[in-house]
Amino acid sequence: MHLVQILLLGIVQGAAELLPVSSSAHVIIAEKLMGLNPSSPEMTFLLVMLHTGTMFAVIAYFWRSWGSHYFGSAALFRQTLGNIVVASFATGIVGLGLQWIIEKVFLRGQPKAEVETLFSQLPLIGGALLAAGLLIIYSGTREEGQPGRKEVRPRAALVVGLVQGLCLPFRGFSRSGGTISTGLLLGLERRRIEEFSFALAVVLTPPIIAKELLRLLKAHPELKQSRQFLHLFEPGLLGMVCSFGAGLLALWLLSRVLEEGRWKLFGSYCLAAAAAVFGLAHAGY
Repeated sequence: MHLVQILLLGIVQGAAELLPVSSSAHVIIAEKLMGLNPSSPEMTFLLVMLHTGTMFAVIAYFWRSWGSHYFGSAALFRQTLGNIVVASFATGIVGLGLQWIIEKVFLRGQPKAEVETLFSQLPLIGGALLAAGLLIIYSGTREEGQPGRKEVRPRAALVVGLVQGLCLPFRGFSRSGGTISTGLLLGLERRRIEEFSFALAVVLTPPIIAKELLRLLKAHPELKQSRQFLHLFEPGLLGMVCSFGAGLLALWLLSRVLEEGRWKLFGSYCLAAAAAVFGLAHAGY
């Protein structure tokens, strides 16, 4: 993989990851246009490393507001921790359940029945972008003019976690788009659901990194040798730095658009992106 390709993927990932437009879809399309295989363990692991960069961008961006709203007192911390546990548990049940159904039912009999083999299927990505765009537009329309609740309650956390689980197996269905839209439909204040959505992302990222690392080592046992693993790890570190910087800019843009009541703009973008993906699929990419 060339240096320019890594830099481009890092910028694309960082710019799209924290906006509700599905970074995975954008990175996969970029990989295909550059002649790379998005389903390979190497590219999947690079994508996870890029996610790691944006995770650190999320922590840096929200650290002050989380400190005020989540760690301001012992009671706030207990409430927040309970909501995150409820949401993450729901995400795990739905996400793992969907993965099992996809691998054991829809991919049964294939030589490599892993959900990751679907990540390069452009028609599926286009369909997921279309669904995400419609959800974002609908939620943006419904929440206009409503003040919203400042408190995330366990029931809302459960529903948001369930939707997050639905997003995981489908590249193109934005996690942040799905969770923030769900929070808006549940009547939560824009800033509060934004903070909660990205707090869930920070909790979710480390298990995904571990999963993809194990998958990579299983597919390529020779990488257990330190020199070869470092050779693979170096591109990811470079991409991670790029995604961190682009992620900070993306979060600033997301906050402005969301808090100014223009959430529907992201939905319109997803619909346009879905049309472009379907066009690429028709062209044979």
